[in-house]
Amino acid sequence: MYKKGVGDFKFFVGISSLAQIATRSDRVCVLNILGGESSDVTPVSHEYSGGNVVFGTSPGKGGSFVETALGGIPVYNNVLEGLADGHRFTCGVVYLPPAAARHGVGELIRVNPDMRKIFIVTEKIPAHDAREIRAMAQSNGVDIFGANSLGVADSWNHVRIGGALGGNTPEEALRKGSIALLSNSGNFTTTIATYLRMAGWGTTTLISSGKDVYIHYAAPEFAFALANDMRSKAAVLYVEPGGYYELDAEFTKPVVACVVGRWKSTLTRAVGHAGAMSGGGDDAATKERWFMDKFGVDEVYTPENPVCSRMGAVVTNIAHIPAALTAVMAQNATMPDFAPEGSLDLKPWFGRARDLQLSSELDLPNVVAMAPYDEQIEALNRQVGAVLPRQSMKDASGVSQMDPVTQVSSLRGMSILHAAGHPMSANLIRALLGRNADERDLALVDIAVGAHVNLHGTVTLAAVEAARQAGNTPNTVLAAALALVGPARAQQARTAVHGFIDLFTGSGLSVDDTASDLTAYPAPEELRDLVVGPEPDPRAEAMVAGLAARGVTSMPLRWLAAQGGHPRVTGVVAAIVGTLVWRSLAHKEISRITAEELPWWLELFGTMIGAAAPVSAHTADTFCGIPMTEVLARASMTELAAAALLGESPDASLLDGFAMLTGLLLTNGPGAITAQGAKGAVSADGPQTPERVQLNKAMIGFLTHAGYSHGGNGFEGMAFLLERFRGTGLTDPGDPAHGVNLGALAHAYAAQFAAHKVASKEAGADRMSIPCINHPVFKGKDVNIDPREEFVRLSMERRGEYNVFHSYYRELVVALKDEGATANVFCVNVDALIATGLLKMLWSRYQAGTFTEHDLENAAFTAFLFGRMIGCAAEIDDHQNRGRNMDTRTPQKALTFVS
Repeated sequence: MYKKGVGDFKFFVGISSLAQIATRSDRVCVLNILGGESSDVTPVSHEYSGGNVVFGTSPGKGGSFVETALGGIPVYNNVLEGLADGHRFTCGVVYLPPAAARHGVGELIRVNPDMRKIFIVTEKIPAHDAREIRAMAQSNGVDIFGANSLGVADSWNHVRIGGALGGNTPEEALRKGSIALLSNSGNFTTTIATYLRMAGWGTTTLISSGKDVYIHYAAPEFAFALANDMRSKAAVLYVEPGGYYELDAEFTKPVVACVVGRWKSTLTRAVGHAGAMSGGGDDAATKERWFMDKFGVDEVYTPENPVCSRMGAVVTNIAHIPAALTAVMAQNATMPDFAPEGSLDLKPWFGRARDLQLSSELDLPNVVAMAPYDEQIEALNRQVGAVLPRQSMKDASGVSQMDPVTQVSSLRGMSILHAAGHPMSANLIRALLGRNADERDLALVDIAVGAHVNLHGTVTLAAVEAARQAGNTPNTVLAAALALVGPARAQQARTAVHGFIDLFTGSGLSVDDTASDLTAYPAPEELRDLVVGPEPDPRAEAMVAGLAARGVTSMPLRWLAAQGGHPRVTGVVAAIVGTLVWRSLAHKEISRITAEELPWWLELFGTMIGAAAPVSAHTADTFCGIPMTEVLARASMTELAAAALLGESPDASLLDGFAMLTGLLLTNGPGAITAQGAKGAVSADGPQTPERVQLNKAMIGFLTHAGYSHGGNGFEGMAFLLERFRGTGLTDPGDPAHGVNLGALAHAYAAQFAAHKVASKEAGADRMSIPCINHPVFKGKDVNIDPREEFVRLSMERRGEYNVFHSYYRELVVALKDEGATANVFCVNVDALIATGLLKMLWSRYQAGTFTEHDLENAAFTAFLFGRMIGCAAEIDDHQNRGRNMDTRTPQKALTFVS
């Protein structure tokens, strides 16, 4: 039997006024007080309310305390223990899991005859349990708030019960005033109170009603208590779809109703808060109409269309609540409670449009932040470049990843398929600076790399030749060269870049500045000695001439010219690097570490390309037959790498295909063996002291983790093709009218392979494999295609190019299925692109006898290294900036011993 309460309700309601909901005389018991949410929230509520929590419960943890500034709150195993210890309370707060909430409410009511109010924070209580909770409360004269509630608060009484209204500083958000607040959303309860305060409106009682299936204290009860609260002149309701509570509420004071969630009307199941579902008749649009009828308005209030009446207004955006309330109260001859405290318009503390042209609505001015954030932001603004948080980078990368569906990798957000359309210098910019390259960037990289390719007369070239004569593979030969490009080789240029950044930090100058008098920025003596000298430096002058020939200008280059004297190589490199990194540093796209290491990277790349060329390709004035004046004034990094591969200047027609090849080989993600070698070398040096990381050693780590199976396997495909095309009379693999019957050639081998497969199975012998053909990687497909191979094929078609070897492989995978050798059409994989592309480039040389099979093998291996060196440089830079010392170690427990 239900108890008789206040008002004319058909059920028990014990609260007649909002002023009774959260009072200074209320004493509180918190169930599960040591839970994750309660242990954070309860101490704040207790302190704000002057110490209203008498005890809490946590089974098995009785005898402990929750520490607060007002003293410890005792914890008991159950409610009865707390009562037996002499504590008395009238309010209960439930933080129990959904399945336990009903039992908790039952315990509070059963053992405590003084119980008057229970606040249920728990969400998603089963409907059956919610009905039992209501029945117990009704029959015992207890008001229930919630469930799925953040409790209540009273700004007049300075009390908060059962949740986090007002956040960690409720005294800031809950300003005393004349507006009551009922909200289906707990978090928005605080947000709306803050919006009101900014507009000069304070609050009386704030109720987070919750939005579980049952709302025990809802709009009708609120409206009744609002009418009897002399403090409250008006109310704000935040209403979500679901339930008919608002329809039955009878308001006698002005109300602004914010109705949200129109998007939920199309749902066929509840999401988040228990919202209306399609066809329920309690969706957002319907609720808007309920309130419009109550207020006598026919439209929603907006700043552009401020429709309201003396009884209220309907809004659909919480940002419109303050203005709507002020308009409604003006019709009731009521002014705000106090002067507005500000505005919640977006006021960014920091931001930069970079080079984007934004409208005034988007390009908002920055404001000074509150303390202590103002000092932190000022320090951040002074900071040059990005500083990345350090973490374990074992089997992780911030620059590369592989799409698990397409198996196509990307580098710094760019698919290798996209990268395959760019020259090597553009991909180098992407790898190390993380952005797209412009024409100036390409010219600067081409010059800086080109300045280091010619190893004539150096000990590096002697080391390269000695390593080659010892029978080493290309990766080991290149490693011998890089061992000599140690930290000392690039130290002066790195120091010069460091000095340049220090000199211009805070100057506000653009890298494109053409007007400023740069003599106003004289280099300190130590820096000047690095960048200019008393005598001409032929190599530096050649680089400057190359810059002029390419039409390159920039603020750093102008600054170098303004220093007087003759530029040194370190000065030219520093100016080149300064131009490349200045905008990226200003935008905090890269770290200062990356910027200052760039001279070293450029020398490493130049040295690797130079070391790949035969000794005879290096003369005093030429590299691979290209005059050094042309190397610096015209040649691209792609052209120089192709020249090193061929040992001579390449035809222009080969360069697009070669660039495509190196782009496709940039990366296969951080799990690739070469990437693991590079990352392990950085980890061993200790990236937490980044200046100790030896970039050349890290690149040697990449090189030593390449080999015949990983890197050199492209030649297997070339050897296979040489065998297949032997005796066919092929002269030009780029001519579609080549005269070779590819279908017959493919089917003949497929039949031979099928017969060998059967014989091997009968004999129990190992089966023969075909290089550059993969088992299906996309399950359930009759025809399997590697996206990288398809990309190359389509690109060749667009350019009107043809490759007979590529076409043969495509014929072969079909023939293998036709002959019964495979169950479906296998993929032609990325290794085939190396084999077919290079063999096409080198076919005439092979036919003429100037390229042996050994030369072809080295070329395939070297082409792989040229592509992968750029991707591994990105991994090294990423690990240097993000990693922790020795983070690539494998834990002992993850190791196994095999006997």
